[in-house]
Amino acid sequence: MTVREVFRTHTGTQDARAQDTRADEPRAERAGAVPEGGRTSCAAPAGTVAAGRAAQELGLRRAEFELAVHLGLIAVVSASGGGRPRVPEGEIARLREQPGFPDALAERVRTVGTAAGAALLGIAPARFTRLARAGCFSPVTFYLNRYRAVVWLYLADELAAFAGREPELLAGRTPPGMRTMLESGADWRARNWRSQRIDRLLSRTPDPWARAAVQASALDPVQLAEVVDDPYERAYLVRVRPEPVFGRPVSMAAREAMGELTSADDPDEILWRRINLTLELDAAREDRPAPRPGGERQVRAVPAVRSEAAAVSLPTGRGLLARLGWRGRGAG
Repeated sequence: MTVREVFRTHTGTQDARAQDTRADEPRAERAGAVPEGGRTSCAAPAGTVAAGRAAQELGLRRAEFELAVHLGLIAVVSASGGGRPRVPEGEIARLREQPGFPDALAERVRTVGTAAGAALLGIAPARFTRLARAGCFSPVTFYLNRYRAVVWLYLADELAAFAGREPELLAGRTPPGMRTMLESGADWRARNWRSQRIDRLLSRTPDPWARAAVQASALDPVQLAEVVDDPYERAYLVRVRPEPVFGRPVSMAAREAMGELTSADDPDEILWRRINLTLELDAAREDRPAPRPGGERQVRAVPAVRSEAAAVSLPTGRGLLARLGWRGRGAG
């Protein structure tokens, strides 16, 4: 498929070729992908169906359905008694009434690897990889191949949008700044995947402590302990951390890969996550203290004054950095 055909797909013109392309995609890219959950509510009302039946009625494969939930395209509700989430019949009806169903919905969750993505954009796979490493577009999920190596997958729809925004990057020489960055070993794929994952979780997480837990999920235990020195608060963050609705890794290798990929690994990214966690903690402590042994009478009093740094998007200053435990470069 050429770039022009990608544009046509992106603007909503669907044909049989899109469905044939989905049928020809490698099965491993679907079965091994690791998407996470979508919007949920607290209780499952009457008139809901199981995920498998919902996927069938929407014309989606199971991996496509789980990705649609992760992207917020399909709303789900929590089942009573802690069962697996279910899909309201009204949600299925809404999606089936949308223009272009079912091809339009399936196209929004169609993922491609490096080779297929390069073919969509009409470029060589090596150039596609360079653009991905430079952060021009972000992976939406991944799977492990037979060698337990991470294989990134991208939304075809987002690749089409990139081609429309930056057609000059699809041909000619790589811009000098990007070339220098790539020669230094930069690779933004995992970082961008983490950022989008956190943003999607935050968009459907209203509880202040759960929001703080989402930010905490990007820090390793040492970094987390430096920001949150109270062990009861750290335990509470683990307890209220939002869980994936679908697509939980089942193999040990997949769980290990997920653990490695979710942890920030660049100094400036780590600092950014520590700042955001500190601000979310301010809001959470203002809302309520973390539970402690012995009940409410033994809960330590927490000042209900939110940090002034929360009023700005990128807080700075020695006070906040001291709270973060961040000593910075050149510190003794």
